[in-house]
Amino acid sequence: MSSSERSAIISGISGTAIPVRGNDIDTDRIIPARFLRCVVFDGLGVHAFEDDRLQLKAKGQTHSFDNAAYAGSGILLVNKNFGCGSSREHAPQALMRWGIKAIIGESFAEIFFGNCVSLGIPCVTVSESEIQKLMLKAEQEPKSEFHLDLERQTLTRPLDMPVSMADGPRSQFLTGRWNALNELLENVTAIDEVAGRLPYVSGW
Repeated sequence: MSSSERSAIISGISGTAIPVRGNDIDTDRIIPARFLRCVVFDGLGVHAFEDDRLQLKAKGQTHSFDNAAYAGSGILLVNKNFGCGSSREHAPQALMRWGIKAIIGESFAEIFFGNCVSLGIPCVTVSESEIQKLMLKAEQEPKSEFHLDLERQTLTRPLDMPVSMADGPRSQFLTGRWNALNELLENVTAIDEVAGRLPYVSGW
């Protein structure tokens, strides 16, 4: 596969981190349903967590996505079962377009996790006690630099701890094979050959 066809190899991600506390945060909270009518995903980033942000603002509180201290953060810190609910790809698309490049959490909904992989967003897990330490660090020192090492499965900054990701998706990131569309483009000749042998395809 040529370098132009291969997805980027993702072995490490660095940046400041933004915490979003709460278990079972579903995709409708990540991006409300009214924004699913878009034809393309451009512009979704500004609407990430929009209803949660508005609700907190009405109470005189500030959501972390509205907190200037976290502007430019590339690593999202979450709790249990993040991304549950409907399977909408809009949720990770909105996070990616806000600027999120990786997510560290206690656990993720399976379909949300898969959608993140297809966009090149690694989702790694840590224990409940470890995510609490990371969230507290980000809240107390918003400009702390985090570094996630997928190859070694560790977080090396600002705290040193192991992280977990299943071997399959981890291998996809480390080999640049996380983009399914690129995998299809790589094998377009084989696809054409198979299609040519199928009577219900070759006659079209």
